Amino acid sequence: MEHLTDRKRAEGRGSARSGTLHHIAMMISAGALVILVPLFLIVVVPVIGAAHAEVAAHFARPFPALVAALTIVVAMHHFRGGVEMMIQDYWQGMTRKLAILAMILLSYGTAAAGLYAIARLAL
Repeated sequence: MEHLTDRKRAEGRGSARSGTLHHIAMMISAGALVILVPLFLIVVVPVIGAAHAEVAAHFARPFPALVAALTIVVAMHHFRGGVEMMIQDYWQGMTRKLAILAMILLSYGTAAAGLYAIARLAL
């Protein structure tokens, strides 16, 4: 018979006391996306299919560039939080750590690429 302490039995199964903060952060980013996604669509839809010069002139104005940049940053932050929670729920061990690392690199890399593209268009 194996003797396990209470802590060892509960490790990985109990509260890390960060769930409330994670939930609040996800609700704030979701609320921001409720506002930003329609604004993003209003900003982007008029230039779909337009020539590069017209798109560059459109995003050279501060409002479209700011809306697009904020949408990308908030969406990737929300994506990172959601996928990280999913990975923590369903994966274990070293695979979990590697998947979380890959997901963080993907979300920050996507945000950086999007911001770089907007900066190139806006400047």
